[in-house]
Order: sequence, then C-alpha cells, then structure tokens
Amino acid sequence: MKTLRIGSGAGYSGDRIEPAIELAEHGDLDYLVFECLAERTIALAQQARLLDPQAGFDPLLGERMRRVLPFVGRGADGSRRRLRVITNMGAANPLAAAQEVRRIAGELGLAGLKVVALSGDDVLATLLRDPSQVLDNGKTLASLGERLISANAYLGVDGIVEALRADADVVITGRVADPSLFLAPQMFEFGWAAHDWSLLGRGTLVGHLLECAGQISGGYFADPGFKDVPDLARLGFPLAEVDATGRAVISKVAGSGGRIDTATCTEQMIYEVHDPAAYLTPDVSADFSGVSFSVQGPDRVLAEGADGRARPPSLKVSVGYLDGWIGEGQISYGGPGALARGRLAREVVLERLKLTGVVFEEIRAELIGVDALHGAELGSRADSEPWEVRLRVAARCADRAEAVRIGNEVETLYTNGPYGGGGASKSVRQVVAVASLLLPRDAVALQIHSEDLA
Repeated sequence: MKTLRIGSGAGYSGDRIEPAIELAEHGDLDYLVFECLAERTIALAQQARLLDPQAGFDPLLGERMRRVLPFVGRGADGSRRRLRVITNMGAANPLAAAQEVRRIAGELGLAGLKVVALSGDDVLATLLRDPSQVLDNGKTLASLGERLISANAYLGVDGIVEALRADADVVITGRVADPSLFLAPQMFEFGWAAHDWSLLGRGTLVGHLLECAGQISGGYFADPGFKDVPDLARLGFPLAEVDATGRAVISKVAGSGGRIDTATCTEQMIYEVHDPAAYLTPDVSADFSGVSFSVQGPDRVLAEGADGRARPPSLKVSVGYLDGWIGEGQISYGGPGALARGRLAREVVLERLKLTGVVFEEIRAELIGVDALHGAELGSRADSEPWEVRLRVAARCADRAEAVRIGNEVETLYTNGPYGGGGASKSVRQVVAVASLLLPRDAVALQIHSEDLA
C-alpha cells in the first residue's frame, strides 16, 4: 500500500529552522509543511502590509526557503522522493511571498521550480458591505470604524489540492486552517473525496498531531522530574507515515532529540480541542473520541480510530482591530528586603498614577516570580523570602501619550525610592485585538496565482 511521508517544519511564525532542515535532508519526505499563522500573527501582517504593499508575509520566509529549496523537487531519477513544500507563511500577502520565493530560487539556480500562491481569505471588503454584523465579543463592525485592520477567513484544503494538481513544488497560502495544510496532500495523493468524512477526519487527526511541530516530540510536554525529555536542545520535529486508509505512524528523524510516545501524542491530540467528538474545521467535523495510540517501536506511534462528519456550513473569520496602547515599566530589587522594597515600589507607582491623573482602561502591577502568575494568596506561600524581585506595571490606555506615562513613573523610582532599584526598562506598544464571526462559504472567492521559474 502506498505510504505518504509528511513532515512538520514549523509550529509557529518564529520557530527554529534547524529541525526543518533535518527533516528535508534526512526525513525522506514527500511534503514539508510550515505552519506559521495565529490570529494575532495575521492581523499584525495586515498592519505591516498597510505600511508597505510588498510586505505582510512571514519575516522568516526568506531564511527558511533559502535553506529548504535546495531539497525541493529532487527525486526525478528515482533516488529519493520528490519533496514539496506547503506553508501559510504568505500571511497577509501570499502573492508577494511567492514572488520572493521565486526570486530566491533564481538566486540559488533552481530552474523549473513552480510556486503557487493562494489568496481569497482576505474578506474585509466583503464584511464591510454589512457593518452591522456582530463579533463574538459583542462589538459590531461599524463600532470599530477606522480601527478595523483585517478580516481573514479560515480556508480549507480546496486551493492547496488544486495547486498540487497543477504540479506546484511550493504552495503558499494565507489564512488556511492549521490541519488543512496537512490534510490537503493526503487528499491529493490518495484521491480522497471531499465528502468522505471518515477519511477526512483521519487525515485531520494527522494534521492536528503535526501542526505544532516540536510539541508532539516532547517540547511542550517536557517537565523535569515528571516527564523527562532527552536532548531537548536538539529537539526533532515530527513526521507522519500515512497510508490510504488514514492510518498514520508518527515519528521523527533517527538520532534527533526529544521523544514520541503515546503520552506525547495524547497531549497533542487534546491541545486546543474544545470537544474531541466535534473538532470543527473548514473541511470536516472531526471526531477524535475513538482515537487510540500504540507504540510501534522507539519514537514510533501508530495513530488510528479518528472519524468525521459533514463539515460546518460556515467559515470562521478572524477579525483584527486596533484597541489602544499598552504602556509598561519594569525595575528590579535585590538583596535583603528585596520583597518589601518591591511591594513598596508597587504602592508608590499606583499612588503616583492616581495623583497625576493617568487615564487607563485596565492595569496590572505585579512582582515577577512572586505574584505575577498566581496572585497574592499563592504568592505569599513561598517557603522563604526571595532575594530578588522584579516589579512590572502595565496598563492599557486609549491614548498613546497616557501609555507613555506608565513606564515613566516606574523609571522615576531610580532616584525617588525605595533604594536599590536597578535594570529599569519601559516600553509602549499598540494593541492589536482579535475577535471572530462566521461567514457563508459562498462569500469567499479563492484565487490561484502561479509563479513559474524557467
């Protein structure tokens, strides 16, 4: 039976590059998938494109492609499989990303490379035809006004499958659902029908297991003394060997760091899944409730038992908008009495913000390592007093000038007490908030752009 080998080259925008190169060189792959988009990631990319029409794609696209493209398309002589790349690094500008890949391929002397870009997920203009639509946070599109910067629909496999049929070596998308990037090559290679919900559910499980890259090979799993992971600094990214029935063996390149077993696979399966019996994607309503994992050998786990039902009638749309500014200041205290001085410094800053009339919508003032994560009650249960603490005060303000004043007040602790403060820092950043709504499928028009390198 034919077996397809798919590797995961990234689990988020800023992920490491070395494990992807290892997969490309030693994984004997058919496909290498880079999953690099999140809700805020694409909103920030849209913001970048507003400033520069040629920007808006993943900032690491060039480095990743320069390292991976030399392995793409090999295998015509039968010595190894043909490697293709699928990625959503196009973010807010897939066409510009494809042009950049073509330019890099030309520099590398890679003739005959076919790069295909998919667009159509940007539905901002479509949504604005009805500004009365309500987001999941209760706001209407009209209420956001000029603060609205992006609206991207979560697309499924359709465009990717079409690009693969057109013999693309590299497929670059915008907002495509994470598991769809991995499901598409399975549907293309095995000829799965778009309404064979059981097979699509199994293929979606494969995609969900791979989409976060190093998480399933021990990265997010590691907890020293409880869940030990060997050679974490050399963590290998996962690959799946999938057959035409959707059964998949999850593994990694031999000799790479990390671990893959039933525990790592189980944790990844339930990651970000609200209902395992109804994991909704643009392609299928996947059912993971009957999934089982079994060890096939060292760092080799068989995944089977997923199912599926008809896909949802609508597509999720991620909407990005500007939501004020965050002003922040930090300062450290060390030595005997550090905790008391840190607490006093916090009181002083909060009082100063009242006295000077700083206007903010919400604020956090915390001592990192003491009460920043778990609050004052749990933070007070430490066995001994810390000899170093760092005060962080951050506030969200509607006006940038007000946000600037937050960090300024923390910085003034240098000379205005308590004593011994050091390492002060301050910053201001604009808030890009994200909300969502649903859009009928027929409101989205998919477009395919081909960049051939002669």
